[in-house]
Amino acid sequence: MNDYVLDFNQLDRSSLPLVGGKGANLGEMTKAGFPIPAGFCVTTDAYLTFLKQSEVMDEFFQQLNGVEADQLGEITVLGQSIREHLVSMPVPDDIRTSIVQAWQQTGADQAYAVRSSATAEDLPSASFAGQQDTYLNVRGEEALLHAVRKCWASLFTDRAISYRARNGFDHRAVQLSVVVQRMVFPEVSGIMFTADPITGSRNTVSIDASFGLGEALVSGLVSADLYQVRSGKLSTKTVSRKKLAIFALAEGGTVTKELPEAEQVMQALDDARILELAAIGEKIKRYYGSEQDIEWCFAQGNFYIVQSRPITSLYPLPELSIPPGESPHLLLSFGHQQMMTDAMKPMGLSVLRTLFPFGKTGIREMNEHTTAVGGRVYVDITKLLTLKQARVILPKVLSNIDEMMGLGVAEIVKQESFVQHLPSAPGVRKGVIGFIRPVLLKVLRKLLYAPVSDAHPEVNAYIEASIHKGENQLSRVYGPERIVRIQEHIGSLLLTIFPQLIPYPLAGIVSSRLVNALSMKWLGDSEVIHVLNRGLSGNITSEMGLMIGDLADAARPYPQVTDLILHGDPLLFREKLQQVEGGSVFGEQWDRFMKLYGMRCPGEIDITRPRWCEDPSTLLPSIGSHMRSMEPGEHRAKFAEGALQAEAAANDLLNRLRAQPFGRLKAKLMSRLVSVFRGLMGLREHPKYLMMQHFYLVRKGLLNEGNSLVKKGVLQRADDVFYLSLDELLKLAEGERPSGVAALLEQRMEELKRFRGMKPPRLMTSEGEIVIGRRKLQDAPEGAFVGTPVSAGVIEGIARVVLRPEEAKLNKGEIMIAPFTDPGWTPLFHSAVGLVMEVGGLMTHGAVVAREYGLPAVVGIDGATTLIRDGDRIRLDGTRGYVLVLERNDFMKLD
Repeated sequence: MNDYVLDFNQLDRSSLPLVGGKGANLGEMTKAGFPIPAGFCVTTDAYLTFLKQSEVMDEFFQQLNGVEADQLGEITVLGQSIREHLVSMPVPDDIRTSIVQAWQQTGADQAYAVRSSATAEDLPSASFAGQQDTYLNVRGEEALLHAVRKCWASLFTDRAISYRARNGFDHRAVQLSVVVQRMVFPEVSGIMFTADPITGSRNTVSIDASFGLGEALVSGLVSADLYQVRSGKLSTKTVSRKKLAIFALAEGGTVTKELPEAEQVMQALDDARILELAAIGEKIKRYYGSEQDIEWCFAQGNFYIVQSRPITSLYPLPELSIPPGESPHLLLSFGHQQMMTDAMKPMGLSVLRTLFPFGKTGIREMNEHTTAVGGRVYVDITKLLTLKQARVILPKVLSNIDEMMGLGVAEIVKQESFVQHLPSAPGVRKGVIGFIRPVLLKVLRKLLYAPVSDAHPEVNAYIEASIHKGENQLSRVYGPERIVRIQEHIGSLLLTIFPQLIPYPLAGIVSSRLVNALSMKWLGDSEVIHVLNRGLSGNITSEMGLMIGDLADAARPYPQVTDLILHGDPLLFREKLQQVEGGSVFGEQWDRFMKLYGMRCPGEIDITRPRWCEDPSTLLPSIGSHMRSMEPGEHRAKFAEGALQAEAAANDLLNRLRAQPFGRLKAKLMSRLVSVFRGLMGLREHPKYLMMQHFYLVRKGLLNEGNSLVKKGVLQRADDVFYLSLDELLKLAEGERPSGVAALLEQRMEELKRFRGMKPPRLMTSEGEIVIGRRKLQDAPEGAFVGTPVSAGVIEGIARVVLRPEEAKLNKGEIMIAPFTDPGWTPLFHSAVGLVMEVGGLMTHGAVVAREYGLPAVVGIDGATTLIRDGDRIRLDGTRGYVLVLERNDFMKLD
């Protein structure tokens, strides 16, 4: 054979540029001895030679480069024109001769499956599977050549063009080979995943099986049998009714037939064959060293593999070493707890893993109970669950952060197999008690008798002293000493801040629960707590949101300032203010805001993200939204009104209690609890605020070190340090110059792009299994999306989907639909009339701020930003916890 055609025996995984992912895999498996039907590949050289005949393909490629993935109409017209053009072109004589010779050598009397194989297909990081076409039971020379030409043309199907555009593949760079493989006429066929594609469990082989050719299954014509094999044993067997099957015709082509009634409910593969097939799948997985998506068929007593490709949809596996006999470890997403689930750069991960104080032998080390998976930090809580009390308390605590996470943990700890094989964890009880006891004692003191009026001055004084100490620790040091100081500073941060500041808001949370419980018990009133949440004084994040409104009001009288906010370059914003009318007036307020909050930003737990004082691009749109949706001074008036409503509700609550038996005693206890609640809940955001002050000090130190390494020629840009860990940066600062630094940075940049496209699970096991809690059905209308109610009230309005704050364009009366919110999103809350989030719980940032502002809110609706379209008219019920779409916005283009 020649450059235009290669036999499977001539191919292996290195042949991808010539025969694409599918062809390379078939060659690799043929050489490895797997049962692969014989065949050959028409190479990419043949495809390129075929295209050179065309005088218009260059123009077509130029048009393709200008098309966006969501321009479906343009893609349809352009794709059809290209396909019609290519199918009308003749196959060059030398290519035709090569194909015919290969076909004759493989068996001219045989039937063939002809499949496309793109050079960007079946890669570890992306799969183009299904983007091009397949032709089955092809017989004869002319039919074969026609199928090859149609495969070449199928590189330009609508779905293939859109997929390449969406994933950043150059249309010209993706080339096509054609796989020509002997047909097997199977009794049964299907798909096998060496890991469960739904749960992600790497210990489960999942098999779909149906009668006849596998195309009926792939195209969705039938519901296949589902078999699952776990640890070599058949664990799940679901036999479906299989009404249809596709069979080959003697003269070529295929036909779809309805199966006899009795055959429709038969098990497609018997149990012994299921285990045999699973064993073949495990061998293929071991050979490739990665989980595989395998197409198989069974004919005349033998299994055949017709394709195997990497499973690209699985979330990465945690890198943990679990001793034999232990339960799979349970890991929870730190990002879901902090309302920031985006992928982070390595330095962001390194800082957070160093921040966790437990499970480390030295203060500068990363915590051994944390791991980085898919660009996110996960915490291994398995050893904590060895404590019986933790198995009861932890799900309840987590439910306040994210209900689905709490439900998932509750479900796992009910499994006897999990509890029986928990690891040994000596010292855990003592460590937990030693850390929690002093905190609880402080909470009790503040709850019962500590003067509430002292709380804010105490906290503010501590914050000021802490920042001053941090500045002294990290100033006037350079090189390795600076990095060591940063590691020490981060490693000790939680141990100092948490015990000092957390008792204040924790006492407020406990008092709020008691207020609610007692008002229910004594008065049957479950609504008063919602009013008491409004207008809490001293909340530093709420004050930040109010100052955003002040900035909007300060800009309104000056059109040039407003224009800079709405249309100017964010990086030059402060500089340009000096050149416009009103800029100096607005600039004074801007500088005051930046002094207090400039170290914050959306996703602020990721230290690698630019802060507002460095790049206000995520802040300015919030000011613009405020000007569109609020009248001057309205934000302050609404907040003050909320505070008055809360005061009136508190007085009314106490008066009603005084009228009851033992009323004076009840009112005295309730008065104390309301005072603690209203006085201390406002301090809930102060610990995070202080953390971000310290993060900014550390960020500046890291960037300064980056600048030093740029001057030494080690790095190209200062922010390249964010693609390194703290330990790696220390080695560079100490003078180590390992080869391949540039390649390492490039690799991590590519990894980050891939991680950003992944949806992280809330909970996962060390086997990669995604743990999903089961929410109890609530009283919600049919078709509603059910979540967790976190702020009471019902509102109807237009949904505005906001994926990133810098893209927010909220208008008056709109309901914000967001993946999550953290303090960096707070400026948008004044512009919204309701809030829906994909993650969150009763005590997370968005829920607390929504209650303070009196906004109905529902959280924990998975996929809310795609289930609810931008512009839909919806009803949001924050009391019962659901969102109902009342009117679809059919004019919005969907991805």
